[in-house]
Amino acid sequence: MAEPTQPATVLSVTDLTPHVRRLVVKPQTTKISFQPGQWVSLKLPVGPKPPLNRAYSMADPASPNGELTLVFDRVPGGLGSSYLFQLKSGDELLLSGPYGHFVLPQTLDRELILIARYTGLVPMRCILKQVFFSNIQTPILLIAVAPNVDEALFHQEWLTLAMQHASFRYLSLIAQNGEVEAVEKTLPMLTSLLKEQPKVMPLLCGTKAFVRPLRAYLMEQGYDRKEVKVETYD
Repeated sequence: MAEPTQPATVLSVTDLTPHVRRLVVKPQTTKISFQPGQWVSLKLPVGPKPPLNRAYSMADPASPNGELTLVFDRVPGGLGSSYLFQLKSGDELLLSGPYGHFVLPQTLDRELILIARYTGLVPMRCILKQVFFSNIQTPILLIAVAPNVDEALFHQEWLTLAMQHASFRYLSLIAQNGEVEAVEKTLPMLTSLLKEQPKVMPLLCGTKAFVRPLRAYLMEQGYDRKEVKVETYD
């Protein structure tokens, strides 16, 4: 059985960094109900055998009027991102969803440690906005890794949240030479943090090369695989 799809209209297009863009779209047929951390599948009319399926997490929690906020980077030579970067307000997309299990557990009884690289921060933003909207007081630490200063996604927003919410801490890292350097810079910080407290609730998002070594390290420290929530996008 084919998955149900529906058209969506592009409402706005905004550049967030030199290489990251935000699309606000509105499904035309049915409002999509989703949990923060989930994603939709876009059916793009490009590639040798269209449609080309590409998954994008929502950057904002569900809105009353059904708008979806999608954020993505331009991948050099990427068919999907190249197509999305030429869209303008009023254009249409075909999508389906929501999908995914990268969502907060029902019980938040430990500190949340969110670790993401680059556009892996998109579902983290959606999760954090829902947490603060719900006035959940669980301590939260966000470790955000950017490829360079200009591409530090949502940086000012994280700083503002850290000033507004005593329960939220934000640590920013720059790793210019890819996932290996990103892991090398993140691991010592994670090691230091884990020594300071009992078990935390880790959520990791990014490419497999970034997420898998961090998950392996956490498992070496006594975490069960199911205790480490992960989302990868490659």
